[in-house]
Amino acid sequence: MKRMAEIISGKVVSAAKREEIKKRVATLKAKGKDVGLAVIIVGNNSASRVYVNNKKKACEEVGIKSFEYALPEETTQDELLALIEKLNKSGAVNGILCQLPLPSHIDEQAIINAIDPAKDVDAFHPFNVGHIMIGDYTFLPCTPAGIMEMLKYYNIDVKGKKCVVIGRSNIVGKPMSMLLLKENGTVEICHSRTEKLKEETLSADILVAAVGKAYFVTADMVKDGAVVIDVGMNRNEEGKLCGDVCFDEVEKKASYITPVPGGVGPMTITMLLENTVRAVE
Repeated sequence: MKRMAEIISGKVVSAAKREEIKKRVATLKAKGKDVGLAVIIVGNNSASRVYVNNKKKACEEVGIKSFEYALPEETTQDELLALIEKLNKSGAVNGILCQLPLPSHIDEQAIINAIDPAKDVDAFHPFNVGHIMIGDYTFLPCTPAGIMEMLKYYNIDVKGKKCVVIGRSNIVGKPMSMLLLKENGTVEICHSRTEKLKEETLSADILVAAVGKAYFVTADMVKDGAVVIDVGMNRNEEGKLCGDVCFDEVEKKASYITPVPGGVGPMTITMLLENTVRAVE
């Protein structure tokens, strides 16, 4: 009977990290410093609404004040920019998060650029992206940072390992590659135009799947004993939440694997809390 991979539980790592964040928030409060996060949501995207509610709950859990700004779908870009300007100046707000996607008449990049880099807890501002690039940063994008925390928690050493990231988004793929590189991994980024993708993924000691396609990574793409990180959040035919990886078959080959749900997901919001506390510290 072949052993199954060890499960990397985002719930376990997230709970430990939140305990630590809670203590740091309490320390700041004792010094008379409150920690405040402003979350802006425009329109009524149901997935965004779920995320925003989860963020609010997480803030309460660790003692961070959350300010929610729910704006109607028809909010203009100028109105949104005016609100960001106000939050940039507010002493009570340490972090600003604008939930994406925004309605199509608003330019997302213009909104991201308007957020004060010192309050940009999503780490999407070009200023912060540049700092990640040179390895000298205050904030990290929440999902890649969460993945690095999970690897650390399970004592998975990146140094010298061949790391293959499938996906090149600004939110996950690119920053993920930079963080693995900073920990001395040998990093390769694959994407929809990569030729002979399977050959590339089969050489990976650490494989990060961030393509947004259900069950994209199959067992024949994974090397025996690889560490497999599944960033996907998809719905399958039955409407169930699933990842980019065929969990049941890949679990038999991998040494470690993250499940969906309960893997990378819980870490994303936890790292948002981390960034917000760091903004004050």
